[in-house]
Amino acid sequence: MFRIESARIIAGVARIVRDVGIAEEITQDALVAALEQWPQSGVPDKPGAWLMATAKHRAVDLVRRKETYARKLAEVGRSLEDAAPPAEPTAPEDIDDDLLRLIFTACHPVLATEARIALTLRLMGGLTTQEIARAFLSTEPTVAQRIVRAKRALAKAGVPFEVPYGSDREERLGSVLEVIYLVFNEGYSATAGDDLVRPALCEDALRLARVLAGLMPKEPEVHGLAALLEFQASRIATRTGPDGEPVLLADQNRSRWNRLLIRRGVEALNRAGAGPYSLQAAIAGCHADAVRYEDTDWRTIAALYGRLVLLIPSPVIELNRAVAVSMADGPAAALPLVDALTAEPALRSYHLLPSVRGDLLERLGRPAEARAEFERAASLTRNAREETLLRERAARL
Repeated sequence: MFRIESARIIAGVARIVRDVGIAEEITQDALVAALEQWPQSGVPDKPGAWLMATAKHRAVDLVRRKETYARKLAEVGRSLEDAAPPAEPTAPEDIDDDLLRLIFTACHPVLATEARIALTLRLMGGLTTQEIARAFLSTEPTVAQRIVRAKRALAKAGVPFEVPYGSDREERLGSVLEVIYLVFNEGYSATAGDDLVRPALCEDALRLARVLAGLMPKEPEVHGLAALLEFQASRIATRTGPDGEPVLLADQNRSRWNRLLIRRGVEALNRAGAGPYSLQAAIAGCHADAVRYEDTDWRTIAALYGRLVLLIPSPVIELNRAVAVSMADGPAAALPLVDALTAEPALRSYHLLPSVRGDLLERLGRPAEARAEFERAASLTRNAREETLLRERAARL
């Protein structure tokens, strides 16, 4: 219950104290109070409202003690003292506004990407420092320091606890969407470690995307990201075999794809626009539409990648487009596109480039060259499951 409610409580308290670090501490104090009192008094009918009220009263007490906020806090304190503690949040839309402020604050560009991810998972996802460290194969002290420094950086920069507007909002929204996207991707295809997929990270990111879509219903790209994650999450159960080994898209049992998530993806896509996440969602939707792998509309996927690369020029997107072209027009049409990417500095250590090239060479009947590419790809990846798969493909040649 606390994990579900904690983000809202932190957001509500942060509106009073204007500091997400202090707000998190006060929220944890409220949890301690519950753990001390509820065994004797019983669990309240509305435990979330009890925690919210307790945390807010503690926040007001803290602010009242700070002389620099004396006048402001006297007004806040009187307004709360005049009213009985709420049985439940009296204005749900205010809570939603607070959540929106919290996620925009946690994803502020003043923080490095790694700090934004850690702070968002901590405040919005309710993950412990240990859970975040385990998810990203880091040490607990490193993650703890990252979170502490992030809170200090926000306080030092005087980042206001508010939802930005105009061009600033557009920039900040991009940061928010990027953080959620990166968290999901790390869960969907882990960059390192022994597991290919970390479903818990995907679930956290998907929940954050749904929350954001509910808070910002008029933002097309928010729905585009939500649609993308719904479609991708629908396939997670089939991406690995019984022993955790990777299962390629062509070999996945599509009857096990989660149809509920696919329907949710379609609904979100209908509200999306034509931005980068929306285009990626449309590509994922093409895969979801295909009952069999052979039914995949690769020409449409290649065209969507062509539109995507115009919006966000990227060699990785070009590589994905080349894969789609190979499926639509054959490996001979795609190989020159892939060869043109071999000089890209950004792809020098990207294991999927030699992996894709090896696949094309194998399909063209050039096994010796393909084997060398698969071996190179295996040497570049930091994920043990992917390395095993790539070495097996090389061995078969």
